[in-house]
Amino acid sequence: MGEIENAAVEKLSPLKKLTREQEQLVEDILSFTSDHLKKNFPATYTVYGDAGTGKSVVLSQLFDRIQTAARQDKSSPFYQTSNYFLVNHPEILKVYREIAGRRPELYKKDFARPTSLINQLDKHGRTIDVAVVDEAHLLLSKADHYNNFYHDNQLVELIKRAKVVIIVFDQYQVLRMKSLWTPERLQKITHQYPFKEYHLHHMFRMTASDDLVAWFNHFTGKGELTPIPRDARDHYDFRVYDDAEKMRQAIVHRNSEVGLSRILSTSGYPSTLDGGKHYICEGRFKMPWDQYNYTVTPWAEIPQTIDEVGSIYTCQGFDLNYTGIIIGPPISQVPASKRLQVNLDKYTDSEAFKKRADLTDPQEITSLEKRMIMNSLNVLFKRGVYGTYIYAHDPLLRHTLTDLFKKAGLTIPREENK
Repeated sequence: MGEIENAAVEKLSPLKKLTREQEQLVEDILSFTSDHLKKNFPATYTVYGDAGTGKSVVLSQLFDRIQTAARQDKSSPFYQTSNYFLVNHPEILKVYREIAGRRPELYKKDFARPTSLINQLDKHGRTIDVAVVDEAHLLLSKADHYNNFYHDNQLVELIKRAKVVIIVFDQYQVLRMKSLWTPERLQKITHQYPFKEYHLHHMFRMTASDDLVAWFNHFTGKGELTPIPRDARDHYDFRVYDDAEKMRQAIVHRNSEVGLSRILSTSGYPSTLDGGKHYICEGRFKMPWDQYNYTVTPWAEIPQTIDEVGSIYTCQGFDLNYTGIIIGPPISQVPASKRLQVNLDKYTDSEAFKKRADLTDPQEITSLEKRMIMNSLNVLFKRGVYGTYIYAHDPLLRHTLTDLFKKAGLTIPREENK
């Protein structure tokens, strides 16, 4: 397996070597941006890519080069420009600020959440030159008074206040109605201005075969159960469990070996407070949900979180070495078929589906809500660099997955199948 990097700051470091494609992309964005700094109207550059295709690594290097030029290179068009790196995810923001603490050309104040920057610029009557936005699928697309955002759309407001806005976007990581995005909704905004787009396709995060990645995509994208590829365990540790506690024990074993291995779950477990914690129970398995992380360390890098179940809100955007994924009650199998169904009545993330004034068609709302639930599972499926273990709450789905695993000629190593 080779030496494993477990710190997120190392994986997102501007010093990380880029592939030729990534390097060319960074150069193209720099060229596009420098051209449009001189114009009197805004421009946008959008990088599309699924989870694990290296979007954040590209942005990290891009921003480091912009800020190096802004602060050190008097001959550069970026010299003395005002630029910010934005992300609407507190756990990822911690990582970028820690990176800034190690790089002389980066300041911690260069990294912010979009609402904070928008409100700060308005307070001082300022605009900026470049806004680089990671995880743009998390940008608010409606007002959110709880988070002090009083406009209608964060991307629109950033474009008003910057000469160039550079974003990375994945439609399959849209998880909440207040951050509702589709490619069409995005392009309706970005295409109003000079724009450029690029699509990243190669999966970098997972060492899984292309066939297994396609199987995950089919599961969450089409909602269909297809044969598990026979190469699912080639250079990758893919497993299906019929016992959540056995899966937990295997993840604890992996964590003791290489670290950064965690249990993750979809929503769908009603609150049953026990000692101040919200527990997930599956047979012999009983573990609490992740707690709010007040530290500067990302959730998965805190040793004690091996005893918690991670959610989309703590793992999105991060690499884990091994993941044990619980497919919760909202996703089940349609009897006598190979189709999956989404049970909206069993989804317990009350924050996800807040009403929007611009959505009134009940069928469209239902379709979007089901898509977001499948997106949440897609986010979990794409975390494990070296291995993914899965367990399903629904008995029929659990039986079918176990059967598909066996029919592919796959087995769990004997020493851990006791």
